Amino acid sequence: MRCILLFLLIQYSSLIWAKSIAHHDHIHSQKHARIAIVIDDIGYRKTDSAALDLPGNLTFSILPHTPFGKTLAELAHQNDHDILLHIPMEAENGKKLGPGALTVDMSEKKIRASLKSSFNEIPFAIGINNHMGSKLTQLYKPMAWTMRFLKEKNVLFLDSLTSGKSKAGRVARYFNVPELNRSVFLDNQLDEEYIKQQFFQLIRQAQNSRSNTAIAIAHPHPETVRVLKSLLPLLTKEHIELVPISQLLPTPLPTTDQLASIATD
Repeated sequence: MRCILLFLLIQYSSLIWAKSIAHHDHIHSQKHARIAIVIDDIGYRKTDSAALDLPGNLTFSILPHTPFGKTLAELAHQNDHDILLHIPMEAENGKKLGPGALTVDMSEKKIRASLKSSFNEIPFAIGINNHMGSKLTQLYKPMAWTMRFLKEKNVLFLDSLTSGKSKAGRVARYFNVPELNRSVFLDNQLDEEYIKQQFFQLIRQAQNSRSNTAIAIAHPHPETVRVLKSLLPLLTKEHIELVPISQLLPTPLPTTDQLASIATD
């Protein structure tokens, strides 16, 4: 009789434990996911301003020392958007980089001077992401010099992941720089159906990741702006929150006023 009672007790306990796990998993699955969308390559065209009219907490990444970069950065900043610097970095294909670029032949002194000049132009930037950079991000030394500078400024690094061999994230962690990685490129193809597919891929990644987060990078192309204008309102229905990039960090960054004061030191 005792054996039967013990068996029934074990069975009952197992059932309660299974229900508890199922309930926990259900709660986890219902947890709202969060995404950040970074619009970069901003600065060369006046029409880039169309991206600033998109709804929601988009993040904008500005190419340094470009004709419209500073003006658009200030406008977006005034509207409480997170601002990054989109720093050109040397690519394996040898493409022209533009002003503010970091290359493999630069010394630490030159890298620091270039980054300082870019932040002096846009002192409220909360960090950088790489423009191109498939070559530079694979190299330890220039990444270490870059991360040492970013650590001193208390700003973040977003790896655009233009190379599967990027060491940038690992080096950022070594220097204790807040770092994030791009999950999806929305518009590598300027086709509206492709952009829509990538947008829904972003949602799936956020919903299925352990952190319930995902990060997209897009560009201020007319096709991209049209698609985002139509799709961004769908995020609420999908229980997705569009957040500034800084809200995906585990600990808060300094305020933009504090960052501006650091830039002038």
